[in-house]
Amino acid sequence: MEHPTLSQVATQVRRDIVRMVHGASSGHPGGSLGCADLLTLLYFEVMHLNSDEFDMNGTGEDLFFLSNGHISPVWYSVLARRGYFPVSELATFRKLNTRLQGHPATEEGLPGIRIASGSLGQGLSAAIGAAQSKTMNGESTWVFSLHGDGELQEGQIWEAAMYAPHHRVDNLISFVDCNGQQIDGSTDDVMNLGDLAGKWKAFGWHVLTCDGHDFEALRKAIAEAKSNRGSGRPTVILMKTEMGKGVDFMEGTHEWHGIAPNDAQLERALAQLTEGLTDY
Repeated sequence: MEHPTLSQVATQVRRDIVRMVHGASSGHPGGSLGCADLLTLLYFEVMHLNSDEFDMNGTGEDLFFLSNGHISPVWYSVLARRGYFPVSELATFRKLNTRLQGHPATEEGLPGIRIASGSLGQGLSAAIGAAQSKTMNGESTWVFSLHGDGELQEGQIWEAAMYAPHHRVDNLISFVDCNGQQIDGSTDDVMNLGDLAGKWKAFGWHVLTCDGHDFEALRKAIAEAKSNRGSGRPTVILMKTEMGKGVDFMEGTHEWHGIAPNDAQLERALAQLTEGLTDY
C-alpha cells in the first residue's frame, strides 16, 4: 500500500493490540487502545529517533518513558511498526521466553525500552532524571513521559512533580491519559482526582489540556509545550481519551482494563478497526 497516514497507522496499532492480547489470553487492551493516537504521533512524527542503531543512552535522541507500563501492547506495536524490531515478534507477547513481557523489561534487550516500568508512580522520576542528564550534556532534545490518571493516586508522582519545577526541568513534556477509568472502576469512585489542572499548576507546572484522539489538537499542545522551554517549568498535557477507543464494546468502561477478548470478540473488534486497510 501507499505510505499510510497517521490515522491508518493508529488503526493498525489498534489491530495489533487486540490480536496481541487475544493471543496471550491476557494483557491490558483498554488503556492501550486509548493511547494509540498519542504514541503514533510521537513515534511517527514528533520525536527525533534513531531506531536503526538503538542504544540505552539515547544520546542526541528524544526519549520516551511509559510509566503506566501495563499498556505495553500499544508501545510494542508502535516500536515494531517504527522499525525497532520485527513486526512478527508481536505474536510472542507474554509468551514463554519472549522479549515482549507483560510489562516492559530491559533484561531481554528489547530495542526501544530503556527502563522496566509498570510499578506505578515511578516513571516521572525516571523521565526527570533523563531530562536533567540531557541538559547537563548540552542537548537540545526532549524527554516525553506517559502516565495513567489512576496512577496519579501514587505519592511518588507528586514528589517528582515538586522536584521538576524546583530544578527547572523544562525539556520534559509529560502526558496524563485522562480516561477516568482504572482497574477497579472509575477514578471518581476509587479515589477522586479532583482538579488535576489546578493541582499541577500549584506544583509549578505549565498545564495544557487536549483531546487525545485528535492529531491536530495533540500537535498544537506539543508545539505550545515546546515553546515553553526556557521558562524553567516542565509541561504536563492532560489528555482526554476514551478507554478502549475504536472498539465499541470496550469503550468507556473499566471492565476492559485488563482482560482479553475471546475469538468472537476479536473478530468483532477487527471488523471495526479498518480505516481503509486490512493490515500492512
